[in-house]
Amino acid sequence: MFQYQPPLKDINFVLADMFRAADVLQQYPEFADVDHALIQQVVEEAGRFASQVLFPLNATADAKGATLENGRVVTPQGFAQAYHQFCEAGWPALACDPDYGGQGLPHTLNSVLYEMLNATNLAWTMFPGLLHGAYSCIHRYANDNIKNTYLPKIVSGEWLATMCLTEPHAGSDLGLLRTKALPNDDGSYQITGTKIFISGGDQDITDNIVHLVLARLPDAPAGSKGISLFVVPKIFPDGDRAGQHNAVTCTGLEHKMGIHGSPTCTMQFDDATGWLVGEPHRGLTAMFVMMNSARLQVGIGGLGIAETAYQNALVYANERLQSRAVMRPEHRKTEPADPIVMHPPVQRLLMTQRAWVEGSRMLAYYSALLLDGAEHHPDTAQRKAFDEQLALLTPIIKALMTDQGFAGASQALQIYGGHGYVCETGIEQYMRDVRITMIYEGTNEIQAIDLLMRKILADNGKRLGMLLDDVEQTVAETTHESLASATTTLLALTHDIRTLMPEIGQAGLDYPDLPHQIAPEVLRLVGHCVIAWLWLKAANVARTLQDKDPDFYLAKQATAQYYFTFVLPESQQLITVIKQCLANAKAGKHQNYQTVLSVQ
Repeated sequence: MFQYQPPLKDINFVLADMFRAADVLQQYPEFADVDHALIQQVVEEAGRFASQVLFPLNATADAKGATLENGRVVTPQGFAQAYHQFCEAGWPALACDPDYGGQGLPHTLNSVLYEMLNATNLAWTMFPGLLHGAYSCIHRYANDNIKNTYLPKIVSGEWLATMCLTEPHAGSDLGLLRTKALPNDDGSYQITGTKIFISGGDQDITDNIVHLVLARLPDAPAGSKGISLFVVPKIFPDGDRAGQHNAVTCTGLEHKMGIHGSPTCTMQFDDATGWLVGEPHRGLTAMFVMMNSARLQVGIGGLGIAETAYQNALVYANERLQSRAVMRPEHRKTEPADPIVMHPPVQRLLMTQRAWVEGSRMLAYYSALLLDGAEHHPDTAQRKAFDEQLALLTPIIKALMTDQGFAGASQALQIYGGHGYVCETGIEQYMRDVRITMIYEGTNEIQAIDLLMRKILADNGKRLGMLLDDVEQTVAETTHESLASATTTLLALTHDIRTLMPEIGQAGLDYPDLPHQIAPEVLRLVGHCVIAWLWLKAANVARTLQDKDPDFYLAKQATAQYYFTFVLPESQQLITVIKQCLANAKAGKHQNYQTVLSVQ
């Protein structure tokens, strides 16, 4: 039977043992009362809600899906009730400003919450998943009237929110959008246009929906610099039209590969009334606050899916009997068959999943602590440093963790064999659901280009260099013999990255498409470096604590060693590809494949 057990012990290892999260957070005045006991309490309650309320709805919602009936979206049975329980428990307000009804707790706890929500029901989690991004966007950029009108309802979860960017003729290139915004005499705007792929564009869970919509003013310059952001409610919240419907309608639902319980809507705005958020023509600046929040959540979604896939693959591998394992004679049983977990190829599949899941969790929570520091550290310079490192890591989190979420689900299905390919076992739904995470909130290819072009080359590698300095410091502090090979490998990797990035930037001057071509390799390369760094930290910590719980902490060290032995060597292939492309460019042999692709 498909199942989910909140990985509380592993979460505690990362938060308490590795990062001493309570000690870090208590340095900030706002979190002076956030001790380890409070963190544990929140994590345990989040795990209970996810496993006991959300998980039982997942398979039935996938079978039923969201439907459009008489112009209204009907969500799967149980979704609305689960959401009301979610709000009653105060989960939407967890990391929000107390001035608007929030609990004022750390983003780190919100990240743990969303790992477990995504692990149990990705489709349902998409409804509240956009709330915090909408909150952050409005909190930072909207005027006081908009804040006071919308934030209390968003913070409480009473109203859900959407992000309306994509249009039928323009995917990721927002500079092509055509939705118009005409000013009214009362300071509002009339919004007209069509938006597609809008998650939760309509639903029967909340009475109102807050749409954040990108549109162009009449005097807008062409391209992405001419976009403004507007808040457009489904139902007018106040004034003469309070309680009336705005001119916003859902005209269709997409029939999708996965996340069937989440309605993906086509939305029509016909002179809908909205209000400007932030400055005119500066909408992308405001919207990127929401998008970056969403990208972190999407990466955590990949982690959650991978965790559940691994858990169930491990259970199945211990129960499924299949032939005799090829092992030393003294380990063989007298029975004619062994559990497939005894077969080395299955062990490899499981250990690869485990290494990525646990490494991704370290990266997710490390980044969440950066976000808390960027908002709450008392020193301005330190806040800026945290923010810059988080900006560097965000595309890695989104792309690498969703890539591995899909890969992990695929590896889990492989362990199930033919039973995984049929619907009854449950793993195939996880593989279908997680696939979208590699596409929405900016495809993973766009994330790679963002990392290389805007986060590394744009500042001549300053932010990357600071991160590599931290990696090398950990290497220098690691003296244990069992980790000697890992430290040597990691030090060589940081050296290669430092060398390659300036070369890529220089080659890009003559061959502008070259950095774009090799950006995916750069993202995985830097991602491997970060994950390896965190695994080295984890192994150091586990070694010092192994007497407290030998089985658990020795397993951490063994998984770290597996990562360095079987997973990290991919970085050498990535380096080889990058070096070969650079060599070709220097020799005047750089290949643009458009001509090849035009051949029929």
